[in-house]
Amino acid sequence: MDSFNTPTLKKRFAAMLYEGMLLFGVLFIADWLFSTLLQQRHALHFRNAGQVWLFIVLAAYFGWFWSHGGQTLAMKTWRIKLVSRAGLPVTFWRSILRYVFAWGWFLPGLALAWAIGAKGWALVLIPFANMLIWALAAYTDPQRNFLHDRLAGTRLVQLPVASK
Repeated sequence: MDSFNTPTLKKRFAAMLYEGMLLFGVLFIADWLFSTLLQQRHALHFRNAGQVWLFIVLAAYFGWFWSHGGQTLAMKTWRIKLVSRAGLPVTFWRSILRYVFAWGWFLPGLALAWAIGAKGWALVLIPFANMLIWALAAYTDPQRNFLHDRLAGTRLVQLPVASK
């Protein structure tokens, strides 16, 4: 696995965009189940529990796919695979660790915006700046790994085109 290169940032962002579209359906069904089973009559009822539920659903989704083959559907489409730093398959707990660290793309910026009481465009600009800093941190790594991969001891590899 060491002979494989790290996918380009363009391919990784394309896979993230595709993953987001796929996750819309997963989260829609999960939220529908939650609200139906708890007979939620208003969106704010059980809001915190619903957010925890969706966090767990996402953790299960990524934990399963990354530890069973190293690829989600979007990653398969772009021929990207998650492996350990040594090039071995990723364990379930390592994939959960990567999932938690990947929230660094969003949570620090959202927490900062909340902490300073940001209003208007600041609610967009602060989280966006966080995402930009997180993405640019890949340039500090020789293999261009994102920070959450470095922290979790994982890396992404570009798989070759399958010959027919």
